Amino acid sequence: MSGAGKKVADVAFKASRKIDWEGMAKLLVSDEARKEFASLRRAFDEVNTTLQTKFSQEPEPIDWEYYRKGIGSRLVDMYKEAYDSVQVPKYVDTVTPEYKPKFDQLLVDLKEAEEKSLKESERLEKEIAEVQELKKKISTMTADEYFEKHPELKKKFDDEIRNDNWGY
Repeated sequence: MSGAGKKVADVAFKASRKIDWEGMAKLLVSDEARKEFASLRRAFDEVNTTLQTKFSQEPEPIDWEYYRKGIGSRLVDMYKEAYDSVQVPKYVDTVTPEYKPKFDQLLVDLKEAEEKSLKESERLEKEIAEVQELKKKISTMTADEYFEKHPELKKKFDDEIRNDNWGY
């Protein structure tokens, strides 16, 4: 097996161990998203299995003596010489060094966006809880109780009354 194929197989295997499939699955909301996610995971596993089986094994060495006995040494020697003269070029990775810094920066940006999103989700959840609490109490709440929670509105209404601005 060539060094490049083995390297690809090793990288794919290491990547598959780092993926938190269960954690990502918990974030999915719709059934359609779950189906697509399951399809993605199956495809990933198939590719990973193919890489592990097909590219991680060295080819079996050719038994030249076996063929010499059945075909004749002259023809087999000619094939062996041609086989040995084949030079498979080594793969030189020129792409990874170019894109690795960009990828690393994307990971940093992703972490920042994730933190920002989590903070915003927290804020929105608090706001939703406040609105739901207000919704329960609104039918029995007095204006003074409402203005206690929203002093900016009390100030706005007081200013409108003081300036004789009744909205029409």
